[in-house]
Amino acid sequence: MASSLTKDSASTPGSEKTFFGHPRGLATLFMTEMWERFSFYGMRALLPLYLVAPGGLHMPVATATAIYSIYLAMVYLLAMPGGWFGDRVWGPRKTVTVSAAVIMLGHLTLALPGQGTFFAGLALVALGSGLLKANISTMVGQLYDGPEDPRRDGGFTVFYMGINLGAFAAPLVIGTVGENVNWHLGFALAALGMALGLAQFLMGTRHLSARSSVVPKPLSAQERQTTLRKGLIWLSVAVVFYGFVVVTGNYTLNWALVPITLAGLIIPIMVLTRIKRDKELSVAEQSKMTGYIWFFVAAAVFWMIYDQGGSTLALFGDKSTNTTVLGFDFPVSWYQSINPVLIMALAPVVAWIWLALNRRGKEPSTVVKFASGLFLVGASFLVFLIPLSMAGDGAKVAAWWMVAIYFVQTVGELCISPVGLSVTTKMAPVKYGSQMMGVWFLAVTAGDCTTSLLSLAGVDLNKTGIVGMEAALAIAAGAAVFMYRKKVKSLMGDVH
Repeated sequence: MASSLTKDSASTPGSEKTFFGHPRGLATLFMTEMWERFSFYGMRALLPLYLVAPGGLHMPVATATAIYSIYLAMVYLLAMPGGWFGDRVWGPRKTVTVSAAVIMLGHLTLALPGQGTFFAGLALVALGSGLLKANISTMVGQLYDGPEDPRRDGGFTVFYMGINLGAFAAPLVIGTVGENVNWHLGFALAALGMALGLAQFLMGTRHLSARSSVVPKPLSAQERQTTLRKGLIWLSVAVVFYGFVVVTGNYTLNWALVPITLAGLIIPIMVLTRIKRDKELSVAEQSKMTGYIWFFVAAAVFWMIYDQGGSTLALFGDKSTNTTVLGFDFPVSWYQSINPVLIMALAPVVAWIWLALNRRGKEPSTVVKFASGLFLVGASFLVFLIPLSMAGDGAKVAAWWMVAIYFVQTVGELCISPVGLSVTTKMAPVKYGSQMMGVWFLAVTAGDCTTSLLSLAGVDLNKTGIVGMEAALAIAAGAAVFMYRKKVKSLMGDVH
């Protein structure tokens, strides 16, 4: 191990410096991710409000919810090809550099008025975020001397704090400027955040592992030609089809939203089916994949409800909550800072509880944790029913109702998100080891696309009946996972 660490130090000048006891490169990646999340969550906090605002695009609530959900779905859907691009084309370091520039360009495009520039900017931000997401996490892992390095888990914890710091600060800064000064200036601030992240990333690359510049499995010349040809064929089909729709005067926004939504539901099914049917998988791996499908479906139901915190709940907060606390009036977008600050406060507590229970031999299994997360996200919408009913006659409800809902959802997230990431790596077939993290993100895509499909079908997600049905669905799914926990655990084989 010592010789390996010495080699890495030689290849990354200055790596003898540490960042909270971790390789100096972690500071570079921490700050890059913090600023990227600052730009991402700042724009996300403004997005649904801008879509419905008279001074924004003034769209119906259902359309705004669909667009917001599709945008989130595409970010997570593109994480899989983003990881492939880093592995096969540019390598992680160059991919992150290019993706950060694309994100910055996207926010600058959003800062320009007009519906056309808005959708172009949104597409660029989704593309850049998808490219960056998997590759920057890969580079964090490359700072350490393999999976057994005792600092590795702590390094990812520090990195995770950078995500939440950026997410916490973004609505307070970008949201305030966007709501109170000018929407487009808010989007421009998001571009500035990404520019700062890109600048410090470029200045700090000397501290990163030399492996971050290596393309692990570069495409052969023939593979490049085949990939390029297929890409151009699909692009040509799309251009011809949509060109015909526009020329014939039939184009509406749904011509774009519906196909993307359906793709976000079909692609996860296709990917899981392809892996499950792979004849090269052993019997044990096949069993684990069958068990993993339970976790995938449960996660999709969870994210379908959880991600409405930025759309359905945010729009309810805009219309029906009193945004004055102790005489201080705050922008509606500040609600989006509740989750990250709760994550930072509660994550160490939940981790301590799991460890304490583990020492006593009473730590819940992964299956039980998933069931608990589903129960909690369902319970959050049961809580939501109370202020929703109170506001039925146009009354404004207290801001603390929003805090209560986000609190319950955050505890549910801590039961599912880190556990889901862990079980994905443990249950992944050897052949698909690097791809399975992208598969996990596809559960988010499926959940968000389900929300989008409901909105496009004209379902009002802010009605008590629909909120109650979603709560019942999550609780029923949690009950099903709990009831069949022994079956799922048997399918997991040696994974605990």
